[in-house]
Amino acid sequence: MTRDELKTKKIGVLMGGLSAEREVSLASGAAVLQALRVRGYDAVAVDMDRDLPQVLAREGIDVAFIALHGRYGEDGAVQGALELVGIPYTGSGVLASALAMNKIFAKQVFAASGLTVAPYRVLRRGETPDVDSLGFSFPLVVKPSQEGSSVGVSIVRSAAALPAALEMAFRYDREILVEQFVKGREIQVGILDDRAMGAIEIVPKNEFYDYEAKYTDGMAEHICPPVLAPELYRKLLAEGEKAHGALGCSGHSRVDFLVTEAGECFLLEVNTLPGMTSLSLLPEIAQKEAGIGFEELVERILGSASLKIAAGE
Repeated sequence: MTRDELKTKKIGVLMGGLSAEREVSLASGAAVLQALRVRGYDAVAVDMDRDLPQVLAREGIDVAFIALHGRYGEDGAVQGALELVGIPYTGSGVLASALAMNKIFAKQVFAASGLTVAPYRVLRRGETPDVDSLGFSFPLVVKPSQEGSSVGVSIVRSAAALPAALEMAFRYDREILVEQFVKGREIQVGILDDRAMGAIEIVPKNEFYDYEAKYTDGMAEHICPPVLAPELYRKLLAEGEKAHGALGCSGHSRVDFLVTEAGECFLLEVNTLPGMTSLSLLPEIAQKEAGIGFEELVERILGSASLKIAAGE
């Protein structure tokens, strides 16, 4: 939709929600709402709950800007509800959102597309891994299959620490991943309008870029752009676009990598609804690498809002 068309619409900024990332989503939503209002849009906050369709109808929402994180927001659930009621929305569609949120299926798609992922095993609740048969050794990474913001993630360096890590991950999911730990630099690629804008390196003060480092000021150093050889930087941006496209993502995303000293780019995940807080990476990449300020970024994301399922399909 054009800017003029959107100025005649009522925009609902979907935020909050039901996931473990509710507080982060509220911060993202508040920043997006303010930016839209500064730009002159008729925008209102919608705190997403199970009565979302009724709220959208009652409020007369014409377009949804999704600022949700985690389950029911990033996993295709809200996207499906919006398709059903015919409200255009920002971000990726139902299938791409569901695939990106499920780390197991996403890894299978990435590997089939020729992208590099760390060796891993899938465990279901009640299963205990035979470490000797994993095919890789300590240190390991244990993570839920469908959580974001590093919720439930542990780095495990010994067999003695493994049970506690498994127990924590299983609190969030019936299926979890046990991965080979890859020592590398944490670099994220920002995607806008399906093209890579640039990248940023994160140097966390904690052992890895965990929830605290992501959302606490001063807990991570941001290097934008990352210091990489030009050829490696171009490769990283290309692989970010490839990962975004492999899942069928739309519009914007953030693609997370570990880059080793040897120049290997291990793909971690694609975030279809990256954070939009004051510490978030996509806005920083947009500003520093593409010269796009926060309000312009929000407006461009809004301009990509659409229904992804054509009538009759």
